[in-house]
Amino acid sequence: MNDAVNSFLFVYAGLFPIVNPVGGAPLFLVLTQHATASERHRLAARVAINGFVLLLGSLLVGSHVLEFFGITLPVVRVGGGLVVIAFAWRLLNANEPVDDRDSAVDGARPRPPLDAFYPLTMPLTVGPGSISVAITLGSQRPRVLENNWELALIGAGALAGILAIAVTIFLCYRFAERIVATLGASGTNVLMRLSAFILLCIGIQIVWNGYSALMAHQ
Repeated sequence: MNDAVNSFLFVYAGLFPIVNPVGGAPLFLVLTQHATASERHRLAARVAINGFVLLLGSLLVGSHVLEFFGITLPVVRVGGGLVVIAFAWRLLNANEPVDDRDSAVDGARPRPPLDAFYPLTMPLTVGPGSISVAITLGSQRPRVLENNWELALIGAGALAGILAIAVTIFLCYRFAERIVATLGASGTNVLMRLSAFILLCIGIQIVWNGYSALMAHQ
C-alpha cells in the first residue's frame, strides 16, 4: 500500500504546480464569460476529461511516442513553449473587456468554444510543461519488479494521481464564476491580464529550458 501512496503523491505533487488549475481558473472564466452557468459547467467537465486523457497518455506512452518519431523532450518544450507564448500574447492584448452577464443579449451572445480541447484544455490547462513533466514521470516508473503486485500498486497510485489532478481541474473551473462575484468585472479583467502575463512568462521559461537542454547536448 505504501507503494501506491508514494506513487500517487509522486505524480500529483509533480503535476499540480505546473498544471496549476487554481491559476488557470481566472483565464477559463474570462474565455467563457459569455457562456451560461450550465454551459461553463459542461466545459469544465470536458476540460477535466481531456486533461485526464492527455496526462495519462503522456505518462504511459509519451516517451515511446517521442522515441518513435525521434523527438526529444527539449524539442517538445521549445515547440510547446512557443504555443503558450502565442496564446498568452493574444490574451494579454485582447481588446474586449470583461462584460457584465446582464449586458449580453441571448441573440447576440457569442457562443462558448464548441471544442473544449483548444484553447481551454491545451495550452491553458495541460500545456507543454505539464506534458513534458508527465512524460518524465512516466519514464521513471519501474517497468519490472520482482513482485507483480507491487507494480500493479504503483500503476494504481499513478492513475489515482492523474485522476486527482483532473478532479482538481474540474472543481477549480466549475466554481470559477465565484471569482466574478468577489472581484467584479473590472477586478476580474485585471486578474486575467496578470494571469496572461504570468502565462507568457511561463511560456518563455519553457522555451528557455528547452533551448538550454538542446545546447547542453551539443
